[in-house]
Amino acid sequence: MLKILAFLFLIISNNLEAQKIAKVKIKDLLQIIDTSTNPTVLNFWASWCKPCIEEIPYFEKEAENNKSKNLKLILVNLDFPEDYPKHIQNFVKKEKYKSKIIWLDETDADYFCPLIDSSWNGAIPVTIMINNKKNYRKFYNSKISPENLKIAFRDLTDD
Repeated sequence: MLKILAFLFLIISNNLEAQKIAKVKIKDLLQIIDTSTNPTVLNFWASWCKPCIEEIPYFEKEAENNKSKNLKLILVNLDFPEDYPKHIQNFVKKEKYKSKIIWLDETDADYFCPLIDSSWNGAIPVTIMINNKKNYRKFYNSKISPENLKIAFRDLTDD
């Protein structure tokens, strides 16, 4: 009986860990950017992008370090439609990501990339940092080193 209860506990706790990944369109993402009242970091990534995967732990660490500043980190996944939601959820669980994750339900990069930033050519990883309270918006069109990420988070959150 004890083994059965332990097994059920494992199943329930594993299911609780699975993060629900919302599907959004570009208009929804632009609304998040335009209406955010907190310093917000949007990191665009894909599960098949090695530089993306390398930098996400640094983003999560810096977001945790800046929790007291009400900073929001949103990981915007750009995996292919056939990967949503199961592959992405499994990948997120395997990597133990804790941040909010959304999947951008768009396939035309020529359409959505310039809406985020006119200089975005479609390559990833890219990051946009917004602090609407101080009219701050900065676009990073490549992987950010841990040292530069600390500076970027400080610039985003300091008054």
